[in-house]
Amino acid sequence: MATDTSWVGAAMGQSVPWVREAGITFDETTPQRCTAHLPDAAQRHNHVGGPHAAMIFGLGETASGAVGLAAFGATMDRATPLVVSSEIAYLKLAKGPLTAVAVLDRDPADVLAELDAGTRPEFTVGVTITDAEGRETTRMTVVWTLRPHR
Repeated sequence: MATDTSWVGAAMGQSVPWVREAGITFDETTPQRCTAHLPDAAQRHNHVGGPHAAMIFGLGETASGAVGLAAFGATMDRATPLVVSSEIAYLKLAKGPLTAVAVLDRDPADVLAELDAGTRPEFTVGVTITDAEGRETTRMTVVWTLRPHR
């Protein structure tokens, strides 16, 4: 597993056009954790003046994907990461720029061991989204799989 994950943010922006379009940026990105930011923009607001739910979901899913890419990017030649399911809870009205912190729930080595054993492993990434004041506005989980190439 690669230890230098400084390339992940740029790779997300290059391979996922929506990430670039939304203006998502990345701070910390490791095989266990990612911090991503969505800037505030009026054209992405909903009817109550905050980021549209689709934008909030997109930020969280993107942060979870960055963790997966950092943890399992070296397996892309033999497996494709795919979202299996997701669940989101909008806890408070989000306003302004948002920050998502995504955390992998398993040791990446355990997931890779399952892939090496010929199974299709799943892993969950928990995401907390906060506003500029640090208030938790959204909580989500994203379940991913590594689908082996056949």
